[in-house]
Amino acid sequence: MSTTLILVAVVVLLFAFTVLTYNRLVRLNVSVDEAYAQIEVQLKRRSDLIPNLVETVKGYAAHEKSALESVVNARAKATSASGIHDVAAADGQLTQALRGLLAVSEAYPDLKASANFLALQEELSTTENKVSFARQFYNDNVRSLNQAVKTFPSNLFTGMAKVSAREFYVVENPTDRNAPQVKF
Repeated sequence: MSTTLILVAVVVLLFAFTVLTYNRLVRLNVSVDEAYAQIEVQLKRRSDLIPNLVETVKGYAAHEKSALESVVNARAKATSASGIHDVAAADGQLTQALRGLLAVSEAYPDLKASANFLALQEELSTTENKVSFARQFYNDNVRSLNQAVKTFPSNLFTGMAKVSAREFYVVENPTDRNAPQVKF
């Protein structure tokens, strides 16, 4: 009788361990998906601010066509990018284009004094901080998932949970890693 009881206890413990490990892997995978969605939300927010910023600058610096066009083109690429690698690359290009646009604004004192431009700059700066936080949150979640996927014994359950290691959000151009400088 005691051998049967021990065998039943072992089976119950193995079943409980399997369920807990499976659920942990699924939770980690969902957390990574959620974190990536937050990056996209913040990038969308930044993308929505850009037309207003471009229009404001255009009113003051109409002959700075190349800076304006590079922002518009980079925004178009960023809104159509998919997949972590493409989104990160488009995000970097857009950051560079915004830096160029903000540098143009330095040459126009009336533009720098415009309340609308100042408000847009502040909003863009806040959004850049949120984008940075969302990237960090995503990478933290990817790290946790990847550790679980690659370590024993949870790696035995990755196939059953349909979970695999994920790619980190990496900005490839080192100069793109910094948020645009907003100077008043």
